[in-house]
Amino acid sequence: MRALNYLELESALARSGIGTATDQQRAALEQTDIEVITSPWVGGNVDRGLRSALHGGPLLESVDLVHLNTIGPVSLALARRAKSKGIPLVLHAHTTGEDFAESFRGSNLAAPVLARYLQWFYSQADLVLCPSEFTKDILESYPVTAPIRPITNGVDTEALEGHEELREEYRDKYDLSGMVVFAVGSVFERKGLTTFCELAEETEYDFAWFGTYDTGPQASATVTEWVNNPPANVTFTGWVDDIRGAYGAGDVYLFPTKNENQGIAVLEAMACGKAVVIRDIPVFSEFYTHGEDCLKCSTHAEFREALDRLAAEPELRKQLGENARQTAAEHGLDRVATELLTIYRDVTNH
Repeated sequence: MRALNYLELESALARSGIGTATDQQRAALEQTDIEVITSPWVGGNVDRGLRSALHGGPLLESVDLVHLNTIGPVSLALARRAKSKGIPLVLHAHTTGEDFAESFRGSNLAAPVLARYLQWFYSQADLVLCPSEFTKDILESYPVTAPIRPITNGVDTEALEGHEELREEYRDKYDLSGMVVFAVGSVFERKGLTTFCELAEETEYDFAWFGTYDTGPQASATVTEWVNNPPANVTFTGWVDDIRGAYGAGDVYLFPTKNENQGIAVLEAMACGKAVVIRDIPVFSEFYTHGEDCLKCSTHAEFREALDRLAAEPELRKQLGENARQTAAEHGLDRVATELLTIYRDVTNH
């Protein structure tokens, strides 16, 4: 079987959760007998495809299945072509209107419009994939009329190996010491930025957020304010060359996000054996258990209590981290490979 696994705007999304999820799909598919191509164009790019078409050849590669990871105009055109040609179409729902809110300037106003577009876009698929039952429920409420199947985004544990060796380098680089409270990923208010910074203001722990943040007109006012005027014990690192350094430097992964479809960085922190403190939101009840592999909090006071407890009880940090590592192992790329192989065969009747 030959499958197109496509990520529109791949270079722009390389640092995002969507980019990571797509990379992990492709890494997982390397364990199977599926032939995967990542560009729809003959020759691997638009220019070569156009030259082929100008000389009477095909513009697009011939495939048995189309798997799209984004929702932009090229993806829409590829989806419409797949439907017109009878090629099985899988759309991966990494985006919902709900998780788009509180990200960029104006995103709250755009989210309801986006949800209506997603309802129409995803409904074209022969199968919609999404990271969780929680996301499936959201899509069904729109309603998306295509069949929907949850599949974990997974975690690439091999890519994180060696993070411990980068601990001192990254702690020195960002002047971090003691119990470091940290987050990984793009800086958005939806991910709990204000809670993160307010907790830092109330404590003496070093806080570090490893990830990119917008500074242009698209940046939200909240992100701009906190990034430009952070508490004295908060470091916003921006892009880091080796994400393993973030997991090496940090001790307690704090993720007070308000809405997630799964949360790849949580799995990465768990795979690195870190104690994890997360907001008690419905999606996390599918994957994680309070007091076993994480601490879940609903209020500001509970977050503060959790951090103070972990600072006072290093053995609890260690035990939560060990249990978390076991949880992450259940989401390895071998599982993603098995599930994607089954899905591709089911959709194509191979």
